[in-house]
Amino acid sequence: MGLDMGGTHVDAVIIDRGNIVDIAKTPADRSDLFGSIWATLDNLLSGKKVSRIERINLSTTVSTNAIIEGKTAPVGMIIESGPGMDPSFMSCGSENIFITGYVDHRGREIKPFDPVEIQEAASRFKQQDIKTCAVVAKFSTRNPLHEINIQKMLKDEFCPITMGHTLSGKLNFPRRVFTSYLNCAVYHVFKAFCDSIRKAMQKENIHVPVNVLKADGGTISLDVGQQYPVNTILSGPAASLMGALAFNAGDKDAVFLDIGGTTTDISFVADGVPLFEPLGINIGAYNTLVRAIYSVSIGLGGDSAIHIENGELKIGPQREGFPMALGGQVPTPSDAMIVLGLLDFGNKDRAILAMKHLGEKLGMDARTAAEIVYEKMGDVIKQKVDSVLAEINSRPVYTVKELLYGKRLKPEYVSIIGGPARAMAPVLEKKFNLPCRVPENYEAANAVGAALAKTTAEITLLADTASGVLSVPEIGLYERIDRNFTLDMARQKALELLKQRASILGAEGSEIESEITEESSFNMVRGFYTSGKNIRIKAQIKPGLLYELRGVNNAQG
Repeated sequence: MGLDMGGTHVDAVIIDRGNIVDIAKTPADRSDLFGSIWATLDNLLSGKKVSRIERINLSTTVSTNAIIEGKTAPVGMIIESGPGMDPSFMSCGSENIFITGYVDHRGREIKPFDPVEIQEAASRFKQQDIKTCAVVAKFSTRNPLHEINIQKMLKDEFCPITMGHTLSGKLNFPRRVFTSYLNCAVYHVFKAFCDSIRKAMQKENIHVPVNVLKADGGTISLDVGQQYPVNTILSGPAASLMGALAFNAGDKDAVFLDIGGTTTDISFVADGVPLFEPLGINIGAYNTLVRAIYSVSIGLGGDSAIHIENGELKIGPQREGFPMALGGQVPTPSDAMIVLGLLDFGNKDRAILAMKHLGEKLGMDARTAAEIVYEKMGDVIKQKVDSVLAEINSRPVYTVKELLYGKRLKPEYVSIIGGPARAMAPVLEKKFNLPCRVPENYEAANAVGAALAKTTAEITLLADTASGVLSVPEIGLYERIDRNFTLDMARQKALELLKQRASILGAEGSEIESEITEESSFNMVRGFYTSGKNIRIKAQIKPGLLYELRGVNNAQG
């Protein structure tokens, strides 16, 4: 079962070995998550055998919305930056404490941290009623001792305490600071979502594994997601792309559009494989280490507010309530498409009134105003896609599987999902001069993508044979090795650990396809002699879909 908790609706789907069995859609009430989820499940599961459900995969905009709307919790930051830099640019929490102490790039402790500074930090956090904190040291991925010991000092006073080394094995220190901050900031709002899910499952007497979609299009168990909710940022766009992939198997370049009520999400596939953010996603003002499918959102959707400014028609980026056809006060593109006969819901007379108001300001009748809105929406999407494509083709192209050397993206079709998808297909086909595909179940594609997504995982193995230390920060593994440890041994070790990691995250044996994505081995020289090797391995579980959809019908625009 796939469940997509969007900003406007909750969508759910049941899929049996690639066949869509049933779909349900209910309005989302963000003040009552449990009620919204319960109503959707009750509708979807009516008359069905609950015992046949094997797993539930979720996607949600809860974490993303909390950040964008500024509804995050205050966070205390303890940052150990070491010498050589002014760390003030990394300030991100409600209170930022920069402590002394230093571990170097080899993982050697050069200076211990001062416990008195930690006690003073805790006192300042409490004075400001800060209940969550993050601890991030510069080279903690090589030696996490300082983060672990500080966490032990504070564990009875704050919850959660995020340690930077547990989030990623990558070395980008500022991104690790911001990622740790966001993990704490969205923790409690995401925990409330998890509690609502568990409550709804219990009420339906469902006792199966529950997973949540990550930004990279893979899943992790709900329990792990609750511990590291930063990974669920952009879960919604990831679900939409995985859903579009399910309806568009193949090896062509394409543009994927998810047109919602408030935003349009734009993503791409190269040779049929999703584009990827190699460093990590940017969310708001923060650069992170969160693995993610490449996606760009614009404030343009079916319910975007339309205004006339200086004689010019402006659509969005704000949503100011429902379309006028549904009792709203501001004209929207949905009203225009209702007038043009492309959408059929609500009160058509009120939609005509909305376009009449616009037309009076522009010196035209209601239908002409609706046509102008419709064309303008197509133009805005086309212009944004063109600018994003130009940026993508100006640098190396990364997919979720590999770096494509010398690749230039040349889309051969456009896939459209979301509520206005079928209505927007004709104008977008004209603007792009490409075939526009709208799948039969386009309104619930996000739920389909969530249902079919595989569990994914990534680890970074670092081996320093001179110091005799092997580390895998993502799983908290630090062990001794001898000087004879080789690159081949590192590969084998990484793949074994990755499979263990994937099982913990919720993967089943049949879906675990592991691969090495990066590897390097350098000799370390002291004087005139080789003192050891520095080995680095990155391995991942291949992203993808559990099953191919059967009987897929892509309608042309």
